[in-house]
Amino acid sequence: MSLKVSEIFFSLQGEGPLVGFPTFFVRLYGCNLYCSWCDTPYASKGDKYQEKEISEIIWHWKRYYPHIPYVTITGGEPLLQEETPKLIEAFFSKGAVIVLETNGSLSIEKIPEEVIVVMDWKTPSSGMSKFNNLENLKFLKKKDALKFVIKDEEDFKWSLKEIEKLDLLSRTNCIFSPCAPFMKSEKLAKMILETRKPIRFQIQLHKFLKIK
Repeated sequence: MSLKVSEIFFSLQGEGPLVGFPTFFVRLYGCNLYCSWCDTPYASKGDKYQEKEISEIIWHWKRYYPHIPYVTITGGEPLLQEETPKLIEAFFSKGAVIVLETNGSLSIEKIPEEVIVVMDWKTPSSGMSKFNNLENLKFLKKKDALKFVIKDEEDFKWSLKEIEKLDLLSRTNCIFSPCAPFMKSEKLAKMILETRKPIRFQIQLHKFLKIK
């Protein structure tokens, strides 16, 4: 039982509900979307990936990071691969706390409730907002998060309208993240404060610290 893996690495979780925790990352290969500001194109283009057995991935985690419970499965788009649920099951069986980072276009209905889902809600600047899957909203829990990448004021205004129209703040955490270098962190922070809404501002911590 194998998956296409772009990379496996260990770092601080840079975003989402578990930001700051040392985390074992599995970046799966392949994506069905092509965001204009994608920061991991290597995970979806070309043939730079390895086929890895699920048992091999689990062994790597337990062998080198036995005291780290936090595991993030990301991409690309991890739900493109049929074996991803099996990978999630294997991590759970070993006691992992799992974060699934997904672009939101594919159904999360069958993802176990215990998984912390960090789901993108694509803004207009991505060029992919038409692929936002409305059905997924009913599966999100309070522990999960919707992430809006904000490139400009148009993205910001659009996101506020989506939050109000779809009553998103009652469903889950809503995170606004500045799209560097286009949106300055300081500017986005001030814009959020002006709304007086419980929207969570978040930079990508790993990039701020200049680590992977």
